[in-house]
Amino acid sequence: MITGELKSRIDRIWDAFWSGGISNPLEVIEQITYLLFIRRLDDLHTLAENKAMRTGKPIERPLYPDGTDPQGRSYKELRWSHFKHAEPGEMFEIVGQHVFPFLRTLGGDGSTYSTHMKDARFTVPNAALLSRVVDMLDGVSMDDRDTKGDLYEYMLSKIAIAGHNGQFRTPRHIIRLMVEMIGPGPDDTICDPACGTAGFLMEASEYIRREHPDAFHDPKRNHHFHHDMFHGFDFDSTMLRVGSMNMLLHGVEHPVIEYRDSLAQSVSDEAEKYSVILANPPFAGSLDYESTARDLLQVVRTKKTELLFLVLILRLLKPGGQAAVIVPDGVLFGSSKAHKELRRMLVDDHKLDAVVKLPGGVFKPYAGVSTAILFFTKTNSGGTENVWFYDVAADGWSLDDKRTPLMSVEKLGARPSTDLDEAEHARNNLPDILARWPKRDSAELSQARSEQSFCVSKGDIVTQDYDLSLNRYKEVVHEEAEHRPPLEILADLERLEGEIKQSLSTLKAMIG
Repeated sequence: MITGELKSRIDRIWDAFWSGGISNPLEVIEQITYLLFIRRLDDLHTLAENKAMRTGKPIERPLYPDGTDPQGRSYKELRWSHFKHAEPGEMFEIVGQHVFPFLRTLGGDGSTYSTHMKDARFTVPNAALLSRVVDMLDGVSMDDRDTKGDLYEYMLSKIAIAGHNGQFRTPRHIIRLMVEMIGPGPDDTICDPACGTAGFLMEASEYIRREHPDAFHDPKRNHHFHHDMFHGFDFDSTMLRVGSMNMLLHGVEHPVIEYRDSLAQSVSDEAEKYSVILANPPFAGSLDYESTARDLLQVVRTKKTELLFLVLILRLLKPGGQAAVIVPDGVLFGSSKAHKELRRMLVDDHKLDAVVKLPGGVFKPYAGVSTAILFFTKTNSGGTENVWFYDVAADGWSLDDKRTPLMSVEKLGARPSTDLDEAEHARNNLPDILARWPKRDSAELSQARSEQSFCVSKGDIVTQDYDLSLNRYKEVVHEEAEHRPPLEILADLERLEGEIKQSLSTLKAMIG
């Protein structure tokens, strides 16, 4: 997490964008994303120049060719290292009239990110603001993956704080919990079919770096990590740019972040391609049958996007692949034929591992909808014996619109740096979820259904018509009240009656 001077400088730039007339925080992020990409292109070209000098060979694929652009300005002047020294007015002219037209025609550096630049628009309102932004970004060390990644994550968090485009923001601690529970490895191929800002993919990349550092010593695994491991789909071009830059700044050079309307396009070319899927797909929406991919409707006929995404995820997973997916509560107990059939598929045809019920305020201030996380493994041959349920009462933050932390930062998240006591557990259940998750096939089987976590057999779920709502199975313990003997209670009433009569007699005597 960034602090101090760098954080305050970003805050000042953010305020300047707003005072300059750009009120949409997503547009602010987009403009900063363009500038970060322009700087990266210059860094890559510099590396190519240095290599050419060492080897005595010409640059194989120069990003900035010799000569001039169609407006007559030298391509050399379009490089970050050149225009950052220009006067604000000249910088504004170079970036707006030369660099952006150059970006739109750029074959790029071979990354998927460069393909998202064809509709790049320059909307920084004035030269003074552009100069300040360029100075700020130039002061950030782009050699330090943690610093530049934290810089971008901090800017993305401002989308959430501003209350705009909340549908693209899954709370970071919930993402980390899901990634930790799935535990992706260096040979996995990971997908998010509704990736937004690529938060799940980014967190998965950080997990692999942290838990499997030796994998990067293997050339094949290293290539897999940078080119083939991470796949994200979205049909919003801004999200594609932002998500790609988020991955790039977290050290993944060529993530596969592609334009795709996941529910409208056939997935036959992507079927059974991924070993891990992490997603918070959009829900509470409906599609026309005509605009929905036929291969999804063949599995379950519905207009509900939350159900269609689950069908899609089952199609995309390899046999043996795992998924962690956030769904609205209605998926767990909906009574329509499509709802029941989908739950039956998860329980009977595949292996439903867990249902983690989230508290109602997790997605505030954007939505108060109740949600749960489904964990399942694609088997095509069943395998569900027991389903693990966990009733999350608290995630470390207040459940009102403010979502303020309830404890110090070192005690937040699924892996706090210090142990939590019983009172602190009541405010943050996430470490307990992670501790109990590996025991779901052992110690957790004997947990009473009155506990916060427990297991339910497949037979019980089938008996309840495949209802997966936690309250269907949770038992509430009623404490028995102590009852006194009836004669003792009557004696107390007679004594009380006598005291009341005596008090009335005394009161009458005083009045008389």
